[in-house]
Amino acid sequence: MNPLDHALNSLPHGPEFRFVDRLSHLDPGKSGSGEYTVRGEEPFLKGHFPGQPLFPGVLLVEAAAQLAGTVAQSDPQIAPMPGLKLTALRNVKILGTARPGDVIQLEARLKGRLGNLVQAEVKATANGVPIMQGELTLSGETPKPDQADG
Repeated sequence: MNPLDHALNSLPHGPEFRFVDRLSHLDPGKSGSGEYTVRGEEPFLKGHFPGQPLFPGVLLVEAAAQLAGTVAQSDPQIAPMPGLKLTALRNVKILGTARPGDVIQLEARLKGRLGNLVQAEVKATANGVPIMQGELTLSGETPKPDQADG
């Protein structure tokens, strides 16, 4: 398995709730980029909106958080944190949307860490047009000594 696939497989989400299909770049612990293809068969698109499906803005944020988590957990100097999850949003703007067939390009850059907190700057584009940007905070449990070694 290549290192990018291995990093992506560290996400705790099941396939039904994974919004990063592929990593295209990873600078471990610093930044990454990836993509998600809106297939059109996702169950939530049936109701958002009938006859004119749009990828929900809240899921753009979730996709970016998943990418930021992948970047954070890949840091070779810091043990992965159990239970890493999205805990805060700042200056998030939904600027547009994606439709079935669009490929959402995601970018995440870690801005800092403090204990079990990770701050990231994120953005998403579709068809070269910005559709989301903001800052996210992820938090996790502090690894126990026996988890940090494994």
